[in-house]
Amino acid sequence: MSRDITPDVHVIRLFLTEPHPCSYLRGKKARTAFVDPAIDIDSHLYTQLSDMGFRRSGRYVYTPRCEGCKACISARIVVNEFQPNRQQRRCNKRNADLSIHISTGIDEAEHYPLYRRYINARHSDGDMYPASLEQFRDFISRLWRETRILEIRHKDELVAAGVIDILDNGISAIYSYYSLDDDKRSLGTYVILTQVELARQMNLPYVYLGYWVENSRKMAYKANFKPLELLIDRQWVRSN
Repeated sequence: MSRDITPDVHVIRLFLTEPHPCSYLRGKKARTAFVDPAIDIDSHLYTQLSDMGFRRSGRYVYTPRCEGCKACISARIVVNEFQPNRQQRRCNKRNADLSIHISTGIDEAEHYPLYRRYINARHSDGDMYPASLEQFRDFISRLWRETRILEIRHKDELVAAGVIDILDNGISAIYSYYSLDDDKRSLGTYVILTQVELARQMNLPYVYLGYWVENSRKMAYKANFKPLELLIDRQWVRSN
C-alpha cells in the first residue's frame, strides 16, 4: 500500500537562474533559486519553505541567491500582537463601507482589468509592465490548493483583491492589486489589514509579507506593520 511522503526540505533540488537586473535596487544584478517544479509541495512543506524565506510566484517557489548581497529580507507580521496605528485605524474607518469576500477562484473578466490598470499605473517602471492577460494567468490565476482570493467590493464593484496562500502557521500574501481612483482609501494598506484580521480569525500566528528591502521605496510600507519579524541569518528576529 503506497502513501504520500513529504520530501525532506533539506534535500530538495534547487535550480539557479542566470543573473538578471534587480527589481528593487537599481544597477544591481539578482539571481534566484527555485524549487524543482516537479516536486508536489503540500501545505506542510510549503510552510517549512516559507519559514526558510521562500516565496511563491505563479508556479514557482523561490528565494534570492544574489552574490554579495543580502538586501532581500523575509518579513512577517506577528498577528496576535499586532495593533493598528492611528493611520491604519483611519484606513479601516474610511473603508467601513466595503465588503470582503473570500473566493477559491478568479473571474478573469472582472479581475484582469483591475490588475491591468494597477500594473500599468503603479508599476510602469518595473519588469511587469506592460500587463498582459498571459502574465496575469501565469502569475495570479495559477491557483494552488492552499490559495484563496480576497475580493474587496464597493457595492458590487471589485475595488481590490489579495491573492493569499494558507500555510500551517499563517497567511502568505502573494500579491494584491486595487483601484487607484481614490487614494484616500489606502487600499493597499487595507488589503494587508484584512489579511491580518483573517489570520486572527483562523488562529494563525503570522502574515508573511514577502521580502523587505531597506533601501527600496516600494518595500517601505511593510515596516509600518508592527510587530514585524525579519529572517536574519536563518533566525526570525523582531525588527526595531
